[in-house]
Amino acid sequence: MALLPAERVVATGIGAIYLVDAVLVAVRGVAIDWAGYAPLVSVGLGVLALGLFYRLRRRDPNIALAAVSAGLFILFTISVSVFNYLLLPVGPRRVDGLLMRIDALMGYSWPDLVMAMSATPVFGRALGFVYMSSLFQFVLLILTLGLTGRAAELHRFLLTGVLAVTLSILFWFAFPSSGPSAYFDIPVDVISRLGMVVGPAYGEELNRLAMEGVSLISPRDVLGLVAFPSVHLVMALMAVWFARSVRPLFVLLVLVNLTMPLAVLLHGGHHLVDLFGGLAVFALSVALSGRLLSGSIRATDAGGAPLGQAAG
Repeated sequence: MALLPAERVVATGIGAIYLVDAVLVAVRGVAIDWAGYAPLVSVGLGVLALGLFYRLRRRDPNIALAAVSAGLFILFTISVSVFNYLLLPVGPRRVDGLLMRIDALMGYSWPDLVMAMSATPVFGRALGFVYMSSLFQFVLLILTLGLTGRAAELHRFLLTGVLAVTLSILFWFAFPSSGPSAYFDIPVDVISRLGMVVGPAYGEELNRLAMEGVSLISPRDVLGLVAFPSVHLVMALMAVWFARSVRPLFVLLVLVNLTMPLAVLLHGGHHLVDLFGGLAVFALSVALSGRLLSGSIRATDAGGAPLGQAAG
């Protein structure tokens, strides 16, 4: 089999999500923008195929490792994005009121944070770039771990990501929330000064989706639906955690992500308690991925080929 044991675990999980997507599409009668998703799926499959080609031809096991992982990551991102939208609508059962009361007990108010940050707009805008860097960090990490042959770290990173995002979405579906941006108005000039990624207009759309759902799912209109737990914080923690074996990259990601919690609150329109939820999901997913891959990692050598084939 061209896929390594850990990759098969990840691919099986991704395949299961696509199967659930197909069932939900049929049951709910939601239309899919096939023309919009086709190029994205083609890119994922193409990168995966490139990796398998390099592995089977024994051209370069590290390129194969990076490409296979990148292809799986792309395919997972598409599948889970569609899955999240297929869970809409969630109706009026959102728990934002409870989360805001918990925030208040900790002395946190999102509109107060936004207004305070508007006094330092340059810093506020810089936080927007930090917030938007999460996917780039993941791509950089996948390529670095893959091209340096760190198969064990890369595979555990992939499985942790699959588990963390899936668990976050399932928890959000059980206890849905939209974040404070869906409930507070912010002056237009403040939004402009800070270059806010998630503002009241974004929140209004989240409110509409929560109540009405969607009739068409398209990659052109996808928004981040999950507020609690914070997926962005999970991604930041994952990036730092799994970069530890590559010191220059680790230092870089630590420096970038030092301000990620503040960026998530400001530009992600999050409750403070969302961060604690993200931390819990990250810790649980890291522990689960370690247990699931404890055997399969030993069947993978550092160069990214199954041990039984390495000398063939």
